[in-house]
Amino acid sequence: MKANLKEALAHKLLAMADDELVVGHRNSEWTGHAPILEEDIAFANIALDEIGHAKIWYQLLADLVGENPETYPDRLVFHREAAEYRNIQMVELPIGNWAFTIVRQYLLDTAELVRLGELVQSQYQPMAEASAKIRKEEIYHYRHTHAWLQRLGLGTDESHRRMQNALNQLWPYTTQLFEPLPDEALLVEAGFVPDPHQLRLAWEKLVLSNLKEANLATPEDTTPIKVQRDQHTPHLESLLAKMQEVARLDSQATW
Repeated sequence: MKANLKEALAHKLLAMADDELVVGHRNSEWTGHAPILEEDIAFANIALDEIGHAKIWYQLLADLVGENPETYPDRLVFHREAAEYRNIQMVELPIGNWAFTIVRQYLLDTAELVRLGELVQSQYQPMAEASAKIRKEEIYHYRHTHAWLQRLGLGTDESHRRMQNALNQLWPYTTQLFEPLPDEALLVEAGFVPDPHQLRLAWEKLVLSNLKEANLATPEDTTPIKVQRDQHTPHLESLLAKMQEVARLDSQATW
């Protein structure tokens, strides 16, 4: 593999892993606080799934760059500063209320469903195999949050209001879901990843249909929040302070 293609792939794997890790940590904050007991268990499992998916991408990155796949994820997760993370800002926002969390997770799950459906055909075989494994769980994530989207969007006036407010807050961040990395064109040309623009179109078609069914509407006048993946909100620093607390006390600790 050419050096520039390998570097581009490393950037992509790190970005994908960081997205999964950070939203997984955010979702874990609902443990013990979800609206009903069954959901407390279900959403905790979704959080664990997302963190597990992150580990898969970190391990693929380790294999790619010649690092130990058993120890490299720990180094990346627990020994980087916020500026070194490459997740989108959308996943690092605080959990807010239940409506905010559900809308965010639904938007992410739908993006994952569309992306993984294409990545299973990646010309980079390790990515194709990992995507096939992850996709099985993401299908259930999508079904779960889609059900909540309808339940709350078509529920009471109050639940609908909260869902619409959450959508209004989150929609400007959705442009980040498919914003290509600076060197991603190399991966598209090599057949490693799909065209982000085409993914965005497929995602919008599915999302807009589901939102309409749930009596929710995308805001008409919003300015997309476009930032580089090394630009973060202060929320990420506070999240990492909690997540890395043990590692900062004991450098030999593992997850």
